Amino acid sequence: MTRIQPLDPSAATGHTKELLDAVKAKLGVVPNMMRTMAHAPAVLESYLGFSGALGKGVLSLKTREAIALAIGQANRCQYCVSAHTLLGTKAGLNEAAVAAARSGESDDAKTAATLRLALAINNRQGHIHDSELSAARAAGLSDAEIMETVAVVSLNVFTNYVNHVADPQIDFPVVSL
Repeated sequence: MTRIQPLDPSAATGHTKELLDAVKAKLGVVPNMMRTMAHAPAVLESYLGFSGALGKGVLSLKTREAIALAIGQANRCQYCVSAHTLLGTKAGLNEAAVAAARSGESDDAKTAATLRLALAINNRQGHIHDSELSAARAAGLSDAEIMETVAVVSLNVFTNYVNHVADPQIDFPVVSL
């Protein structure tokens, strides 16, 4: 049950209204997670900025969505797994690739290495082993890709935690964990 009610975008004013209007202009809707973040405009603005900056990075949208699925599953965030199942499909992941990503796996060797690194970062709060970093590099990940993997994990941990605390109603096709 929702613990923090999402803001009604039509009742928003000032900077909050500007942020929510920008989300609606880009996505066509304002998801409940973002409507909930809007209680603190700095939080929503931070999320949008972080996500937008990573969209200009070296990791493909498909890879970022695979990471989001792996981290959402690992952290048991049903909202995020539901959202990223839809978004991942739109980014080019087929049903099998979505299921594999949720398990931290991929048919693509480099994506699989990225997911192993992402899960190690998540599961050990960043304290990965030298061997895990070496394995990522041996699989072809550049330092830029490694740094962006850290960032994508961080962004998804943030949204997982927002959703755990607020428990917004899932406004995507619901996917069971």
